[in-house]
Amino acid sequence: MTTIGVITRGKYGHRLTDTILSKTDLEVVSTSVPEQLPVFIDEPEEFLGQLDIDNNVFKCDIIIAYTLHPDLTVAIAHMAGKMGVKSMIVPGGAAKAPVTELEQIAKKYGMHIEVEEICCTLSEKPEISDFSSKLSTPILEIKTSSGKISAVKVVRGAPCGSTWHMADSLVGTDIEDAPAKAGLLIQQYPCRAVRGKPGGIHDSGEVHKKAVEKALRNVRSE
Repeated sequence: MTTIGVITRGKYGHRLTDTILSKTDLEVVSTSVPEQLPVFIDEPEEFLGQLDIDNNVFKCDIIIAYTLHPDLTVAIAHMAGKMGVKSMIVPGGAAKAPVTELEQIAKKYGMHIEVEEICCTLSEKPEISDFSSKLSTPILEIKTSSGKISAVKVVRGAPCGSTWHMADSLVGTDIEDAPAKAGLLIQQYPCRAVRGKPGGIHDSGEVHKKAVEKALRNVRSE
């Protein structure tokens, strides 16, 4: 069975762990880095070695690192490569991760590294398919009755769990209002995606809106 290693930082990463355990058959090993970190870390691998990290996380098939710190993320990538980890997912986007350096690390160790701003837009790549086939861009099945949504099944949902929150809240909604409401519900969910500027939570809302629109085109009416 595939094991996912999750490295949390403060509030970031815990919802992912909860979603994996409650919505999939994947196993999880979780560890954390301090919420407060220096802005610059001169010797990141040495710094990483001084942290109280459960090194079992580096025995997992896929690591998802919510370090959100360019220097520390690089150190974790090096450690993962040395330990034989095959794939690593880095949420937070290029603003929190040195993409070029991570690409070099990936090439050195023959490891796949995926940098994503939001995890509900993860690519369908074979290197991370054990995870992304279960948790990534949402896929829904919808039933309707008398012009309203009567049931929503989450075939695949966002790693933070927002898709299930949306699905439950859509039941009873008029069909024509459902896509827009889906996007609004996602933006109301306490997701950690960036707010107040383009991208982030707005992209998450749009992804879910389109998922509802697609499901309605294949609707199974009661």
